[in-house]
Amino acid sequence: MAPKKNLEKHNYILPNVSIPGGSYVSVNVQENIAYVAIQFPILNNKYLYQGRLGNEISTEEGYKAMELCALNVLAQVDNKIGFENIIGLNHIDAYFQSTDDWDDSPEVVNEASDLFVKILEDKGVHSRAIFGVHKLPRNFSVGLTATFTISKS
Repeated sequence: MAPKKNLEKHNYILPNVSIPGGSYVSVNVQENIAYVAIQFPILNNKYLYQGRLGNEISTEEGYKAMELCALNVLAQVDNKIGFENIIGLNHIDAYFQSTDDWDDSPEVVNEASDLFVKILEDKGVHSRAIFGVHKLPRNFSVGLTATFTISKS
């Protein structure tokens, strides 16, 4: 597995690692499981894609927002754990806020799922859950959490 080469091959650049917006850590390691706190569409400290999918945010913008969340997950993992220590991505939880009649969440979340497989290859295969919520912090349209199994150093 060569995540850094795969990032370059697919023209992705990892954003700067964001810092938690509250009293928690961005990556919590317990034994050989790493829990990545919710990542939002933040690019180098700039808040992007704020609003409701189906209203202020189009489905196409939702793809980009979820892709950015996934890149932020990978930035946290690279910074706090190191790609070389990943055994596999276990599960992602995707959150979105939308209008009542918007129903493209599976396609939007596919953007993150596909990115993890492109970058981590077989180690990026995962299960997932998708949650529509009334409100996300800072009015972000989407958010993403992840758990990884990692090697014990």
